[in-house]
Amino acid sequence: MTVEPLWNTDHPPRQGLGLMRLRDTGDADADRDPAAVVHAALDLGINVLDTAEMYGNEELVGRTIAGRRDEVTLCTKFGVRWVGSEDFSVHADAASVVASCEGSLRRLGVDTIDLYYLHHRSEDTPIEETVTAMADLIDAGKIRAIGLSNVTEEDVRRAHAVHPVFAVQEQWSLTSRSVEPMLPTLAERDVVLVAHSPTGHGVLHRSTGTSLGAALADIADAHGVAAGTVALAWIHEQGRRRGQRILPLPGTTSVNHLRANVSAADLHLDDAQFDRLTSADPT
Repeated sequence: MTVEPLWNTDHPPRQGLGLMRLRDTGDADADRDPAAVVHAALDLGINVLDTAEMYGNEELVGRTIAGRRDEVTLCTKFGVRWVGSEDFSVHADAASVVASCEGSLRRLGVDTIDLYYLHHRSEDTPIEETVTAMADLIDAGKIRAIGLSNVTEEDVRRAHAVHPVFAVQEQWSLTSRSVEPMLPTLAERDVVLVAHSPTGHGVLHRSTGTSLGAALADIADAHGVAAGTVALAWIHEQGRRRGQRILPLPGTTSVNHLRANVSAADLHLDDAQFDRLTSADPT
């Protein structure tokens, strides 16, 4: 069984946009207007937009892409629900998959979700049950491709045996490297790694008194860019050097920050810069 490509494989997207913090606060600042951020991304060729049932903003996302739906690779996630304000529960059984999908389609105001992720692995529901239900959604035309997030390498193997997985979304940055042992498994199955939080939830935008902080500052000065742009460029460089499908997914609520993030795709690090960043101690 093959996976329908979500984009032109000869010209894949270089970067996506994480929408976790997108909110309509009524702020008069045009730089932070949610519609302006999304439309600026589309105008700059960033058309992979990522949200989730858990984020509580699918209706807002739906409104921002209305009229431009055909330009968007629309991604959302299911299965995680807040329990109070601090904890969450996972719902990955077949009935929850169907109900969550219907809810997301309604809130987003679309007929099909391009990439639908299980947001977090379940300790209770076998991943085979979850993926079988997701595959049924493909057959029904509700979604186009299957994604997984916050899973193990073994989860990926078991899921992919049921139906091809298009993408796995995990945190990857200079301060979070735990996904790296999974990369060969993803490459073997031609699964895209979607690297969320590539600037360490914003930590790498700021100067720190560590060897990593010094490396980022020096390289940023050499290129005339911000430290966060260099940190994001490191993820792009990983994909180029590994010859692997890696899609960085920075999130922002600012048009100006968005433009800086987009510029990272064109920032090439030389061997010395790449190696210095890779080996630098972030603590």
